[in-house]
Amino acid sequence: MNNRTTALLPPLFATLLTGFSAQAALVETSAGPLRISEMAGGFDEPWGFAFLPDGAVLVTERGGRLSMIRDGTARPISGGPKVRVSGQGGLLDVMVPRDFATSREVWLSYSVAVRGGVATAMGRGTLSADGTSLEGFETVWTGDPARGGRHFGARLAEAPDGTIRLATGDRGTGPGGTEAQDPASSIGKVIGITRDGAALPAPDGWAPGVVSLGHRNIQGAAFGPDGRFWVAEHGARGGDEINLVEQGRNYGWPVISYGVNYNGDTIGTGTEAAGMEQPAHYWDPSIAPSGLAVWDGGLMPGWTGSLMVGSLKFDHIARLDPAKGFAEERIKAPETGRVRDVRQGPDGALWFLSVTHGALFRMAPAD
Repeated sequence: MNNRTTALLPPLFATLLTGFSAQAALVETSAGPLRISEMAGGFDEPWGFAFLPDGAVLVTERGGRLSMIRDGTARPISGGPKVRVSGQGGLLDVMVPRDFATSREVWLSYSVAVRGGVATAMGRGTLSADGTSLEGFETVWTGDPARGGRHFGARLAEAPDGTIRLATGDRGTGPGGTEAQDPASSIGKVIGITRDGAALPAPDGWAPGVVSLGHRNIQGAAFGPDGRFWVAEHGARGGDEINLVEQGRNYGWPVISYGVNYNGDTIGTGTEAAGMEQPAHYWDPSIAPSGLAVWDGGLMPGWTGSLMVGSLKFDHIARLDPAKGFAEERIKAPETGRVRDVRQGPDGALWFLSVTHGALFRMAPAD
């Protein structure tokens, strides 16, 4: 990082970036050689991360720990929710609202034990002044229960108007399940609530707060600078999708899919059906997409407008260019093992979490 860029960052952020260059590696990309630096490590199955205004970084681990990275060291934060660590469930995403400087709110998504099984939930707490605890944490929304520990979804995103989106999964109900197509169910949906937990209006006949339906297992979600909401979701064998979510739309699962069932059988009616949206992009074979970020210039301005998507299966970050028919560049390095989350940092660099390494990395121009 050059001295001018460092000088523009909050003091804590500049400190965080200092001292890691010795651990850096280079990767060739369309933006030129980029340097990958490990910013913090020692995490056990990290799942999500978010930046605080002063440059500190919050990281979740599926086993239930929330940490704050300061000066390259991760310190635990107490006071979070009681989560049910089951299969793919546990403590999942973290989101810091834009008004954190005044509200000090931190939002989390997680799986929780409820009557009838386990559900996806979201809640919020107030980060203490010393950054060591979440005070007054409360669950503000809990989804419908299901048996088993699969497909919780659970990505969080803040809309331009300050409302919250939570992406859920079909809970592993599979091609024969009906929940993702049931507008009265929260399973396999995008959910919208206000900051005080009130459900957003929904189309007639839909459960309050349901924005869209027909999703299998959303693992990445982000609003772009233009206010459009993008998600990345897992298919079965093939059929991983990028979808541009709009209110009241049906994204097809499990009636239509570009993948097939794990035994090779066709899913639903095929790839198209009346009243169901086509994906903006799909992968076959599957890459197991994870975190998603919409690139807004930053230190790699040639990537502006691209979708940056992590791959849990093939150990890379996919850069998709919607302006060029979702042309794909795969950014792969030893550090990009099982990328779980991807963000554009306040410093304009690309930050990502690797499950393989249990670490948070930063990628930026080598000069």
